[in-house]
Amino acid sequence: MKRHSFKPGGLATAVGSMPHTDPVEACSLISAYLPQLPVWPQLPKRAFRENMYAQFSEGFPGIAIQDEQIYVDCSQDLSQPLEELYSAYLEHSLEQCAISPAYAAGLHTFLSQQWGMPLAVKGQITGPVSFGLAITDEGRRPIIYDDVLADALAKHLRLKAEWQEKALRSICPDTIIFLDEPYLASIGSAFVSLPGERAAAVLEEVLGGIQGLRGVHCCGNTDWSLLLQAPLDILSFDAYNYGESLSLYPAEVKGFLERGGVIAWGIVPNDEHALEGETVANLFQRLDMTMRLLCRKGISYDMLREQCLLTPSCGLGLLSVEGAAKALELLAGISEKFSER
Repeated sequence: MKRHSFKPGGLATAVGSMPHTDPVEACSLISAYLPQLPVWPQLPKRAFRENMYAQFSEGFPGIAIQDEQIYVDCSQDLSQPLEELYSAYLEHSLEQCAISPAYAAGLHTFLSQQWGMPLAVKGQITGPVSFGLAITDEGRRPIIYDDVLADALAKHLRLKAEWQEKALRSICPDTIIFLDEPYLASIGSAFVSLPGERAAAVLEEVLGGIQGLRGVHCCGNTDWSLLLQAPLDILSFDAYNYGESLSLYPAEVKGFLERGGVIAWGIVPNDEHALEGETVANLFQRLDMTMRLLCRKGISYDMLREQCLLTPSCGLGLLSVEGAAKALELLAGISEKFSER
């Protein structure tokens, strides 16, 4: 699939995490509701190593996982493992950053199954800003504030993303890789003193290794101009809770769409209580009203519809299995109604 020619017109996919502990069951649900754009399931309830931070930490210099806590042990000499990481990066040695079944049972089950002829297959990886802010050294200082470790984590995640993309191409030649970046919502707050330029730099390092379609997902409110001007093809956001936030950046949204960008509208809530009161009709109306906020600011409705993906507002990993099934059922229903219109 050529970059900038992806016009999904309301097709459905998902952010990634699922509440299952059985990866086969998770893949079956994805196959039932997301046949055109299936996504491999992250299974944080299955094991601590499968949460979004531990899952992609495997092999990072100095990484330690103890008692369901993860950190970088900087008290040890990291020169050798850092040298090995940089050698793998320079030599483009992807196997050093392979994602093993112990860390991603859902991915390896996904790779072993038959998926027919999907339009594309989707994967995801924790983005460098969130990874670097969530994982600390033994003194609880986020590693993104260490110049050496921040550069290393961007290269580490780039290799992880490239390895994953190569693996997914065994199913379908066309791939979508999202960087999941919940911590972008904290940029500029009193709690995170990370300059936007530094966030943009590490994002661009990881995105630069992805050959297929590149996306970033942020489930909170953020400075969307940072992402709308980044080298990505898909912007994924929580349109259920923060739908009006994009309308504050009409010029940036218009420029993004005119460059061929796609917006993934997270219109189905990932909250059990909220799901109980929602229907396909309600959520479709909510989506339509949210899109029209941008139309009032001069953005073509047809362009928004054509360059649109539909997703849950965020991962489904905290729901019950029944709740996740309902969320995907609603999502598939909205997508079908969207294509009919």
